[in-house]
Amino acid sequence: MLCIQLKNTNPFFCLAAEEYLLKTFSDDIFMLWQSENTVVVGKHQNALGEINYPFVRENGITVARRISGGGTVFHDAGNVNFSFIKNVSSPAEISFKMFTEPVVEALAQLGVTATTSGRNDLLIEGLKISGNAEHVYKNRVLHHGTLLFNSDLGNLGQAIKVVPGKYEGKAVQSNRSQVANISTFLPQPVQVDKFVDFLIEVQLKKDGNSIYELTEADIEIVSKLAMEKFVTWDWSYGYSPKYTFKNTVEINNKTLRIFLEVKKGIILNAKFEGNYFVEPYTTELSALLIGKRHFYEDIQTVLKTKNEALIYAFF
Repeated sequence: MLCIQLKNTNPFFCLAAEEYLLKTFSDDIFMLWQSENTVVVGKHQNALGEINYPFVRENGITVARRISGGGTVFHDAGNVNFSFIKNVSSPAEISFKMFTEPVVEALAQLGVTATTSGRNDLLIEGLKISGNAEHVYKNRVLHHGTLLFNSDLGNLGQAIKVVPGKYEGKAVQSNRSQVANISTFLPQPVQVDKFVDFLIEVQLKKDGNSIYELTEADIEIVSKLAMEKFVTWDWSYGYSPKYTFKNTVEINNKTLRIFLEVKKGIILNAKFEGNYFVEPYTTELSALLIGKRHFYEDIQTVLKTKNEALIYAFF
């Protein structure tokens, strides 16, 4: 097994690296990586429906989409992401436990008892410390997960705090769980970089495992994939399944009710009720929004306003 520790903390690069290694290499792989503040949604989720958009935007938190299913997770410098890529002869071989058990065993060496949940999470004393997901490509499987080590749990909670009922559709929805940091349960304090080193060392002690560093050619291909796919609005937001959006707000003692129909991130229909807008502007605004992205900058351009309360009413 090749053991890789990515030095690049750009989440788009790291997610692209997973896809590249899955689809291009033939070796089994164990990889660790960290990224800057990022909300990562599952492949089949509605990105806007899984995040606290005003908080995420105002705090410069990246929104990214991965190639695996499952729910939304939060990354920051205190979180460690692990990825296993393995060849299998049959999908019947694949189980979450195959990949979470090595993590459980490693944590046990640090004096921490972790268990698996029915939702494929890892728990310590009933609190979630790891969310996991998988993607199968031909005869290879990518299994990856988070390891909350000393993350900012306040940021995490705010970034994925959502108001139920705003977004409706067939997108996969996340199951919210109480979370905790692994560092809280350690008998002795450990820095996150030492935790990463430890996880790599555990794998390197196994027969046949060795370190692999991405070559310049690897990095060039991954960077290209990141720019052409993972960075794009079309992937991060536009890939979301079709949905309807509805919201009611009070602004300057006036009521505004918003109804949107959105497909591939593009507004197909818009309707307004209440006394915030009046005719003929209401009809004109509805027409102007059709064909625009359900995205802050597009909404702001159509509304021709810097009133954030009004713009955020659309999210």
